[in-house]
Amino acid sequence: MTTAPPPRSSRPTLPRVTELRLSAFATHRAARLPLGPLTLLTGPSGSGKTRALRAYEALARLGGGAELGEAFPEPGACVPERARADAQRRRGFRIGCTADGPEGPVRLEVAVQAEPALRIAGERLTADGTTLLETALRDPGRRTVQAAWHTAGAAPVTRAPLPDDRLGTALLPLRVAGKTPGQRRVLAAAEQMVVALRSVFPCDPRPERMRGPVPAGAGRLLGGCDNLADVLWRTRAECGRRHALLVDAVRAGCAGPVTDLLAEPYDAGRLVRALLDRGDGSRTELRRLGDGELRYTALALVLLTGPGVLEVDAPGEVPAALQTLTVLADELDRALDPGQRGELLRLAARMCERGHIRLMGASSDASWAAGVSGVTVVHLNRD
Repeated sequence: MTTAPPPRSSRPTLPRVTELRLSAFATHRAARLPLGPLTLLTGPSGSGKTRALRAYEALARLGGGAELGEAFPEPGACVPERARADAQRRRGFRIGCTADGPEGPVRLEVAVQAEPALRIAGERLTADGTTLLETALRDPGRRTVQAAWHTAGAAPVTRAPLPDDRLGTALLPLRVAGKTPGQRRVLAAAEQMVVALRSVFPCDPRPERMRGPVPAGAGRLLGGCDNLADVLWRTRAECGRRHALLVDAVRAGCAGPVTDLLAEPYDAGRLVRALLDRGDGSRTELRRLGDGELRYTALALVLLTGPGVLEVDAPGEVPAALQTLTVLADELDRALDPGQRGELLRLAARMCERGHIRLMGASSDASWAAGVSGVTVVHLNRD
């Protein structure tokens, strides 16, 4: 029995990924991970937390139009360890996700052949029990898959070959005319999935790279937050309100008094360095801060900014008001003390509640998240 979709008025207006499915991926089998605005993956070492984040990042890259090799630079590591090759010596993996939005829940499933050659073996896009796109590798000798998408016109489906190294869902807006209601439904579902997946920012602040002055650049934060000083130089001048919120956050997470977080030219203007203003005439360079203080400051900056400041592939054809940025943070609490962890989590919960930013982090122990509303904790194990 097919469940009736919810009325359009009750559906979310911002497309977002609400479930990650790892049917057969590295250590995961038949795993379905629910994702909220703020999600913490927790479990012991070897339970697949990092792999789950990498799977999400790979889907995001594919949704942005990247080739398969770019999304999976080490495809062999994604194949389940005990997976047996078939008669043609082929092995692979399967991943997918659900994106909710104006079109209701839309589900994507992708089967990838990793050996002997990397290629998409099959893909399925469905909504409300209807298959909107389905691809299959029919001829191993050709670098294409046979695709069929929903038409609901004079012919029920349209068939055509698609490349076997790119996500078919991301290519549909270039291939579907949109002349029939069925075609328009396919386009709307594909666009919702692509918008939900894109604008992902994998973030892992590296304190050892953040301490020294950095060259002045475009002011877009890198994933390792190496260029934190350059970004502060830009954001402090562009948005005083957000900068004040950042200063409040830094004050709560750094030792000693903090009245401002500054950036200034250094080495005859060739470089930029960041400092804390202590409010008594003294200033502290970031190189003197501890690892936890630097990681906390960088993560707070990420949560308080957006795609225009972070080095992400934001879909320029989609209005900013309809985009959601997803931050992926492995070992989210690394080097943070209990006070910093609590302050960062509360800041994340407040920002994620607004709907334009989502956070998916990993931690071996998420007991410190207990009592913070709005946090989805997903427990993983080694089995």
